Amino acid sequence: MTKTRIAIASALAAAITTAVAAPVAVQAQGAMEKCYGITKAGKNDCQTATSSCAGTSKKDAQTDAWLSVPKGACEKIVGGKLTAG
Repeated sequence: MTKTRIAIASALAAAITTAVAAPVAVQAQGAMEKCYGITKAGKNDCQTATSSCAGTSKKDAQTDAWLSVPKGACEKIVGGKLTAG
C-alpha cells in the first residue's frame, strides 16, 4: 500500500468511528445527573453559588458544588443529593 492509500484508509476509519461513537456519547450524557455535596475541594464540574467555574469549590462536600454521575447513582452515594443544599 502506498502512503496515500494508508492516509485515506486511516481518515476513512476515523470518520466511521466518530460517526458511530457520537450517538453513544449523546446517550451517555443524557443518562447523567447532577449530584450535589459529594465533591472534593477544587474538583466540582461546574459553577456554584460562590464560585464562577469548574474546579473552584472551596471545601470537600460543599453543598452547592456538583459532579455528573450516572442516573440513579447519586442517592446511593453518602451525602449525595439531587438538589443544591
